[in-house]
Amino acid sequence: MEKVVIATRGSNLALWQAYYTRDRLQKEHGVEVELNIIKTKGDKILDVPLAKIGGKGLFVKEIEQALIDGKADIAVHSMKDVPMEMPEGLELYASPEGASPYDCFVSVKYNEVVELPQGAVVGTSSLRRKLQLLKMRPDLVIKDLRGNVNTRLAKLEAGEFDGIVLAKAGLVRLELGHVIKETFTADQMLPACCQGALGFQIRANDTRMKELLRFMKDPATETKVSMERAFLRRLEGGCQAPIAGHSVLTGSKICMKGIVAALDGRTFIEQFIEGHAEDAEKLGLELAERVLNAGAKDILEEIYSQAD
Repeated sequence: MEKVVIATRGSNLALWQAYYTRDRLQKEHGVEVELNIIKTKGDKILDVPLAKIGGKGLFVKEIEQALIDGKADIAVHSMKDVPMEMPEGLELYASPEGASPYDCFVSVKYNEVVELPQGAVVGTSSLRRKLQLLKMRPDLVIKDLRGNVNTRLAKLEAGEFDGIVLAKAGLVRLELGHVIKETFTADQMLPACCQGALGFQIRANDTRMKELLRFMKDPATETKVSMERAFLRRLEGGCQAPIAGHSVLTGSKICMKGIVAALDGRTFIEQFIEGHAEDAEKLGLELAERVLNAGAKDILEEIYSQAD
């Protein structure tokens, strides 16, 4: 029997993504699928904010190495965690249908952010979420929160936070949707680029895997991913910079809003673009140019100079 090896992190959410892929491959092709569970640097360093230790690549580098070394045939990534630079010989081949891109509020005592008392403590590891939360409620105390979904929920239950903010897609995938108290609209909190979307990374010359995975390609999701990643790529976005981007595909039309915020939370550069879906990548780059020209260039230069 044909065999496929999936490289994955060991968190509940990463395993969900790997099992989802395994089950669909087995059902469609009847292949044998094995998981190669890898602990990444991002999984090992949990006491430091992501922005200070290198950002997104921390969760994929060791997994990409397993592909390069032939110890795995496919990696299943949360697309928002995949850096723009692709190691030589690897490619992002396909995205299946995405889940909700939105963020949500979880709390033991409170149903909405507006209900939180003055000076309430909210946990998030994301600069993007932190600054948009403070725009909503400047009185909140935002504290860094790392770890997998279950670890974060346990800290909330233990009373370390009055509320936490997580991606809705992750909670729903782990069948924890019942803990969600409020789902933010894009106007309240613009999502991270590609939030809720998955991506399959393979060796670029692996025609066997391309053939096996072709049935899972979702054109609508891939169109949105191409636009949002183009926007992020032009901004050289990583975890050090508060960047948000969200596209909506309606028939043959696509629109997208993009935001870059200053670290002090006082300045939000926001731009919007719309056009034909077939031009998604070009529109994403154009939106990035609009954001840069509207003031984000100076903000990002300052942020990236501090990070060096």
